[in-house]
Amino acid sequence: MATATTHGARAHARAQEGTRTEAMPVVPATDWAAPPCAAGHLLWAETVAGGNYTHRVLARGSELRLTDVRGDACAHLLLFVADRPWERLNVADTVKVQWNAYLGEGRLLLSDQGRVLASVIADTSGRHDTLCGTSTLVRNTDRYGDGTPQGPSPAGRELLKLAAAKNGLEPRDLPPSLSFFQGVAVRDDGTLLFTGSSGPGGSVTLRAEQDVTVLIANVPHPADPRPEYVSTQLEVLAWRAVPTAPGDPVWEATPEGRRAFLNTVDFLAARGLA
Repeated sequence: MATATTHGARAHARAQEGTRTEAMPVVPATDWAAPPCAAGHLLWAETVAGGNYTHRVLARGSELRLTDVRGDACAHLLLFVADRPWERLNVADTVKVQWNAYLGEGRLLLSDQGRVLASVIADTSGRHDTLCGTSTLVRNTDRYGDGTPQGPSPAGRELLKLAAAKNGLEPRDLPPSLSFFQGVAVRDDGTLLFTGSSGPGGSVTLRAEQDVTVLIANVPHPADPRPEYVSTQLEVLAWRAVPTAPGDPVWEATPEGRRAFLNTVDFLAARGLA
């Protein structure tokens, strides 16, 4: 075999330079073929395979666009303040403070400190979920026969644990996540209806309102009724931009949102960051 020796293995590995697969990061990100921003501003360009994960630290003001390429992606998202990971996405407060369990353009992703981690500035999908969280090892093992991160049907929490570890976080640091591109609606009797995807090409764009660590697992939604493990590519692009400011429709949408933005800027100003 060509790889049976160290020299052969090295030659084989080096021969792969410059080759691409369907799902992988583009490094540098500015080599992405069709950037959605000004030249040289792209920070992160990656296609995440179904059953895989990704992570990145983004500066305040960065915009992050997630796209469901083929219609069966599901982006399970967690956010942490980059230098204070104890301040993190709180899905319960995100729902409670805004009096709304449904994500969409103009919604804010809040921490339990009453501050904004990110704002949703565009949404062409409309199929998202704040209620169910992500899949677990036990559930996936029961449903698909395996839920381990290297197996054929990885669980979302197992992948988020790997992403967390690469950012100095432990399993106990992981709160409930929210999901983009696979929706759930609440029926009149309080039960949940899985509404699925809006189809290929749906996207959602977030704006980071603090420096944030982003963790994403692209796995089937736990309420997906299909017996097979279905998960397709997720496109992830991020670029330099500026934070939301007073007068922006997202800032001014609700009294609760204005207060959350004021809390955020007041805190950052005291640290010389705003």
